[in-house]
Amino acid sequence: MLQGRAFSARFADDAVLAFSNEADVRKVMEVLPKRFARFGLTLHPTKTRLVRFRPHREQRAETFDFLGFTHYWGKSRHGRLIIKRKTAKDRFRRGLKRIAFWCRRKRHLPIREQHWLLRRKVQGHYAYYGIPGNMQSLQQFLYRVRLVWVKWLRRRSQRAYFSWAKADQLFQLLPLPAARIEQQC
Repeated sequence: MLQGRAFSARFADDAVLAFSNEADVRKVMEVLPKRFARFGLTLHPTKTRLVRFRPHREQRAETFDFLGFTHYWGKSRHGRLIIKRKTAKDRFRRGLKRIAFWCRRKRHLPIREQHWLLRRKVQGHYAYYGIPGNMQSLQQFLYRVRLVWVKWLRRRSQRAYFSWAKADQLFQLLPLPAARIEQQC
């Protein structure tokens, strides 16, 4: 037994429960809070919700965001309906905003040092979001990171202009890592 420590309310998160029958969902939603309470846990009221997530031919199926990915229905290469994932829009924007803020604050570092640190940041993004089916989002992220970096390199000086030709030479000399799938699901 731990003494002298205060325990606050805890939330169990990062779970998706899928059911084929709506009646089963209703039963579980009644029982789940009671089961969690036995362990001192509660369901977060704004994060817990029911989503009708089945493919509909006549209307667009609902999507949902979970762990930074938007889950949606798509077709496999063989034409079967499968669940696909792509980077959630808010996470994409947040990651890009953080890169822009970093580039702004570090724009006066030597370019090679900026490149080395920026590579690490981009590789970290790929490590988490680099899942099969998310290549388009990764490529878009890389494209936007390049634009942001050039923007802040241009603002290093009031006199020296950093043209796109010079930026292309920079990317030839110091390339950022190409978008790639890091994880196999």
